[in-house]
Amino acid sequence: MRNFFKHLTRKQDPAVYADKDAEMPRVLGVKDFIALGVGTIVSTSIFTLPGVVAAKHAGPAVALSFILAAFVAGLVAFAYAEMASALPIAGSAYSWINVVFGEIFGWIAGWALLAEYFIAVAFVASGLSANFRGLLAPIFTLPKQLANPMGTDGGIVDIVAVVVIVGVALLLSRGMSAAARIENLLVILKVLAILLFIIVGLTAIHAKNYVPFIPQYHANADGTAFGGWQGIYAGVSMIFLAYIGFDSIAANSAEAKDPQKTMPRGILGSLVIAVLLFVAVALVLVGMFHYSDYANNAEPVGWALRQAGHPIVAAVVQAIAVLGMFTALIGMMMAGSRLLYSFGRDGMLPAGLGKLNHRQLPNNALMVLTIIGVVIGAFFPFAFLAQLISAGTLIAFMFVSLGIYRLRPREGHDITEPGFKMPLYPVMPALAFLGSLMVFLGLDNNAKIGSGIWFLIGIIIYFGYGWRRKVDA
Repeated sequence: MRNFFKHLTRKQDPAVYADKDAEMPRVLGVKDFIALGVGTIVSTSIFTLPGVVAAKHAGPAVALSFILAAFVAGLVAFAYAEMASALPIAGSAYSWINVVFGEIFGWIAGWALLAEYFIAVAFVASGLSANFRGLLAPIFTLPKQLANPMGTDGGIVDIVAVVVIVGVALLLSRGMSAAARIENLLVILKVLAILLFIIVGLTAIHAKNYVPFIPQYHANADGTAFGGWQGIYAGVSMIFLAYIGFDSIAANSAEAKDPQKTMPRGILGSLVIAVLLFVAVALVLVGMFHYSDYANNAEPVGWALRQAGHPIVAAVVQAIAVLGMFTALIGMMMAGSRLLYSFGRDGMLPAGLGKLNHRQLPNNALMVLTIIGVVIGAFFPFAFLAQLISAGTLIAFMFVSLGIYRLRPREGHDITEPGFKMPLYPVMPALAFLGSLMVFLGLDNNAKIGSGIWFLIGIIIYFGYGWRRKVDA
């Protein structure tokens, strides 16, 4: 029994990970990681969440929900920055937790993140498909069978989602440099579109729409909170999904130039830019029209611009927004494939996932992620799983936050002295953990139940395959 528990908690030697990842080309710099982070964080959600959360939970105080969510995300981002600087290896939280806590904890954290990437790839592709078809609607409409996932409004397969997932996979299979160049260009276009909305929207603001800034509290028909600090808190849990993209930066640590400096700057820099854009969009949106006008509105930014008399600007912003969704898909597929590669590298999943091709790219893992993303996004309705993305990521965030306490004593010894350290140690790691826990508790019950089921599946796979393979080795 003692050997059993010793095996479960055995820690991976960071030098072994460094050797296994050494062949992956280090081609990504600070600007690439900032573009990757901004592209993943500032995705579809910036054009939808501010209006939706304002109408359902927070009113004009939706900006406070974004700021509070950003505060929690920022605390965790500091932990991520130190971890990525000290342990610049593929797999982000999965690999880090393997090193500082042991195998079973690394598996739990990595398995939780895997749910995020499987669902997020499908989620973003489906959103891109819906918006792309909306733009084409005046001139061309796909038949229902090819426009919707199986079982949804007569659909069989969302063919656009299939095409975009496969297209991004082909791009990534050619190498990181080409993908980074396209990512950088699309992120610039997307940020320009957001700035265009902010500038034009400022001309249509009415101060009365901000009063009262924090509406009086009452319970919604579905039992959720609206108004007061309760509504702001409910908004935080819903919004937090928008900020989790910085994990996609950390997952690519093994391909970073000068990672001790590059990783912290990429993680923290992208989050700062994202927060400023989210808060600005939220304040402009609720200033243009009363927050209640955004109830059940799937495209509040485009709607607000059209209602304010700017249909051409609305069309331009929405067209660029569709292109910008590719940046989130690129980021999620890059990170997800590196996580799968890490599982295969360690023998926790089939070893073929951990193989690099002649270009030193984990294309086997990319292919598996692509197939799963296509199956989920093209054939199955999955909108109800959106909060499950947040649930899995929050579990990993809690592990990483606590992991700083185990990392710090080893820095400069068997772990590289990082180029960045989390400030206010030992207080800030505890705050990051508690903040993540509070956001997790604010998720709806379906998300918690879903994450519990995913956890049980992961434990079965671990003891049925990964643990046995490691024992046999």
